[in-house]
Amino acid sequence: MNLESPQTTVKKSPQEVFDFLSDVKNFEKLMPENISKFEVLSDDTFLFALKGMPEIVLKKKETIPPNQIVLGAAGGKIDFSLVGNITEIESDKSAVQLVFNGDFNPMMAMMIKGPISKFIETLSTNIPSAI
Repeated sequence: MNLESPQTTVKKSPQEVFDFLSDVKNFEKLMPENISKFEVLSDDTFLFALKGMPEIVLKKKETIPPNQIVLGAAGGKIDFSLVGNITEIESDKSAVQLVFNGDFNPMMAMMIKGPISKFIETLSTNIPSAI
């Protein structure tokens, strides 16, 4: 399953956006209002839970400064990634898009497609005001 957030324009350079997203504690500022738990576990790992959903642990897997950050599932039964793609529009303006990739059976994919789409859209929408 491959889901993409709408592209969001940020009035910051790609490096500033990259630096913000590279610090996992900043993801708390991007979370939706229905977050029930957020905890930084290490410099590159955090845990979060939304009301009514299981806890999810994300770990920074790869970075390509200043254009891409890849977060992936850290343990658990489900393997997925969340990729932040950062594109320069102007020297002080960037476009950010989040891409969720996961390998799920059809039943699971049908159940989580809506909530995951809404989740990555919320993260993306919150980036300009959080930085």
